[in-house]
Amino acid sequence: MSRPDIADLAVGDVIGTRTVTFDRAALVRYAGASGDFNPIHWNDKVAEGAGLPGVIAHGMLTMGTVVGLAAEWAGDPGAVVDYQARFTKPVEVPNPGTASIEVTGTIGVIDVEAGTVRVDLAVTVDGAKVLGRTQVLVRL
Repeated sequence: MSRPDIADLAVGDVIGTRTVTFDRAALVRYAGASGDFNPIHWNDKVAEGAGLPGVIAHGMLTMGTVVGLAAEWAGDPGAVVDYQARFTKPVEVPNPGTASIEVTGTIGVIDVEAGTVRVDLAVTVDGAKVLGRTQVLVRL
């Protein structure tokens, strides 16, 4: 994929949308890769005992997956120079079934001199925001 031309961009442009789904198997694979075996990510009883509605996705799995929209739009994951988000609501992952995360990227700021674009990501599950102030700074 080629990089967008910063001269062709405007604040408010939507760079894309995508749906990401997680099932319990994805959580197990992520736990193995990350070393985060906290049982709230795989055991309903433990999650409910911690005051959660059930098993939830790892926050870093959610963050790491949704930034892909901006990285792919930029044409290079190395173009992402800063990324930040606030966790606003856990992503519940049913068993059986999947959690569907909706991601929309919108250009928030363009700095032509620096050659950077801030992409704001709206990240929701069933219309509820699960990440807030999700901003990706991309160097084009």
